[in-house]
Amino acid sequence: MAETTLDIVVTDEPDPAHVAAIASGLDEFNLAKTGATDRRTLAVLARDPGTGDVVGGLTGRTSLGLWFVDLLHLPPEHRGSGLGSRLMRAGEAEAVRRGCTAGVVYTINFQAPGFYVKHGWQVFGEVPSGDGVSRIFLSKVLGE
Repeated sequence: MAETTLDIVVTDEPDPAHVAAIASGLDEFNLAKTGATDRRTLAVLARDPGTGDVVGGLTGRTSLGLWFVDLLHLPPEHRGSGLGSRLMRAGEAEAVRRGCTAGVVYTINFQAPGFYVKHGWQVFGEVPSGDGVSRIFLSKVLGE
């Protein structure tokens, strides 16, 4: 196949419409290969009951039977209170409800790998990125 002559643009601020076009193209490809159109965002939010402000939570997505945890954050005053565990249980329950059988997450070695292991996640890889920092990749069979 001959190389096409398209411009390559690198940006840290992509237009949301461009991101949507890429996601749509990938969804169409996946649909053609699998017949599945199940990619959905999944967020579990921790809100202040007085103000309704979101103070933390987790974000991710479900797709083709997998739950991807992208971000998990709680401010220091809420860590160690069990709130993170509640967020993970709620996310996992929703992922299972959506038909997911496994989950995938990566964290950084100075963040919370022990938190995930405590919740049944298993390390399957680690990638060093310099200065003692590494990404730790974990997976979990859901519903156990």
